[in-house]
Amino acid sequence: MKVLQGDCGGKAHSPMADELLSVKEAARRLAMAVTTLYDWLGQSDRGLLLIRGQPVTIQYLQGGPAGQGRIRIQAREVERLKDLLSVRPHPRRPRRLPSRPDSFPGITVVLGRPDC
Repeated sequence: MKVLQGDCGGKAHSPMADELLSVKEAARRLAMAVTTLYDWLGQSDRGLLLIRGQPVTIQYLQGGPAGQGRIRIQAREVERLKDLLSVRPHPRRPRRLPSRPDSFPGITVVLGRPDC
């Protein structure tokens, strides 16, 4: 029997990517408290989660007859969240040249005592 492998969108398919993590392990890998991750999942369910100003939806699995079982998160989803959380340095903006000392921004009249 021949086993067919699915298309992984050009990425290497690894068993690690399909690994299901507990909330405790996912929070550890994200370097956050478990309660913070639960809060993020709740915000994500309501469409309110923003990471770096961008709306984010977290995909997770929850078993049980009424959907109240243990939550599991795929390792690739945790890696995606880590990528969204990573800080990328911004290029340094060039400084403005200092203005001439005899110019005052916003003042359009000649300075000095009026000749009366």
